[in-house]
Amino acid sequence: MATTGVPAATMAPGPTAGLDSFTTKNGQWKITTRKQPILKAEPIEELNKAIGIPIPEMIFGDNYVAIEHIQTGWKLDFNARDALDRVSKTEEGMLQVAVADAWKKDREHNEDIKQVVKPFDWSYSTDYKGTTHLGQSQGDWQVSSQAKHPVRADLLSRPDPILFFGEVDLYEDELADNGIGLLSIKTRVMPDRLLLLSRFFLRLDDVIVRIRDTRVYVEHSSNTVIRQYTAKEAKYDEVSEKLRSMRENVAETLREPNRIAPLLNTVEDCTEVFEVH
Repeated sequence: MATTGVPAATMAPGPTAGLDSFTTKNGQWKITTRKQPILKAEPIEELNKAIGIPIPEMIFGDNYVAIEHIQTGWKLDFNARDALDRVSKTEEGMLQVAVADAWKKDREHNEDIKQVVKPFDWSYSTDYKGTTHLGQSQGDWQVSSQAKHPVRADLLSRPDPILFFGEVDLYEDELADNGIGLLSIKTRVMPDRLLLLSRFFLRLDDVIVRIRDTRVYVEHSSNTVIRQYTAKEAKYDEVSEKLRSMRENVAETLREPNRIAPLLNTVEDCTEVFEVH
């Protein structure tokens, strides 16, 4: 159930259980989130066949987050299936690293050496930036820059009231107890603007730390959708050493992406815009 200017009421159990939405005061944009339990065996098998790679230990296949332009029906949504479909299904050009026996057994790899950097199926690294539905709109994403179309951190850091907040996990895997791969979405709506953050976080113990962020920024009064994708990573040992030099608790901090992100090297940064009409 959508609302105007206030969060939607809690839904009763049923087909819409876990569904929540918010419509901006000017009636131009609608944000929807859905949170459901992890998939059961049968849907997991179907998804496995459709995607063509093993499915993460925890897969929230019914969860999603969507930003919709009400007048045109244009929509950008984030869901687990499409995110997993962006995981590489090959191992070409990847960095070779030793893999623990438990990991090899868990992912049914028989070699003593496996490849890591760049997307690889058993880390579930994805460059997913959302799924676009045109509705009655036309056009496509256009390459831009933060200089021309910035995600306004200065405005987002204001102490404006939060009218709507959502946090949704899409999938998670502990990589046979060798770390974590997690894709989650957060949305935040203020009186004049909204921000969506899709974050893939990978911590592969003794190997690599990786963060891939997609930020979607919209001013409520505008038809312009700004999308910034930033990929960062660094060797696990390098990050650990930096944390030790900062006198941080290494084990604890390595579990907190927000604290790790400034220590990583940016390997990709691109901005796109969609003018919805």
